[in-house]
Amino acid sequence: MKFELPALPYATDALEPVMSARTIEFHWGKHEAAYFNNLNGLIEGTPLADCTLEEIVRRSDGVLYNNAAQAWNHLFFFFQLSPKPKKKPTGPLAEAIDRDFGSFEAFKEVFAKAGATLFGSGWAWLSVEPSGKLTISQGSNAENPLRSGAVPLLTADVWEHAYYLDYQNRRPDYLSDLWKLVDWEVIEGRYEDTL
Repeated sequence: MKFELPALPYATDALEPVMSARTIEFHWGKHEAAYFNNLNGLIEGTPLADCTLEEIVRRSDGVLYNNAAQAWNHLFFFFQLSPKPKKKPTGPLAEAIDRDFGSFEAFKEVFAKAGATLFGSGWAWLSVEPSGKLTISQGSNAENPLRSGAVPLLTADVWEHAYYLDYQNRRPDYLSDLWKLVDWEVIEGRYEDTL
């Protein structure tokens, strides 16, 4: 199976001013495209060639894992954003956030801190553990909760290419502004799939 970079569900300038068209062009159009191209070359002629991207993330290691996980992580990240997002969760997800973090505001603080304090490059994640509990984790480089049996719901990309053109070294400001783009309708759908 050959993986193709899908079109984003919004224009490259649709997330401004939080994420500039220039950032989207580099982040999606160059970085993500490179992960897809590398991935296709690495799986060609291997037993993983007919696997889904998620299966490759779960079963690979080394350079193949890095490219597959980064391709998956970026798809997951960009397709949770919207220029007109639902601003906060409702229903079962809101109840689970209140149960496991005390409140939506408390959750946002813990999640932003996970992204801001990750040393180097990587990801902050909200996931559902096999027990049903929501957890926040940090993942260095391409690290992904799928490998530990958790189901990711939300992520923040804290590689410098995600924010440096717009925020330079102000990662906490980027994370604070990212909430303006997170579409909780998407996150709720991901959560409902785990119930």
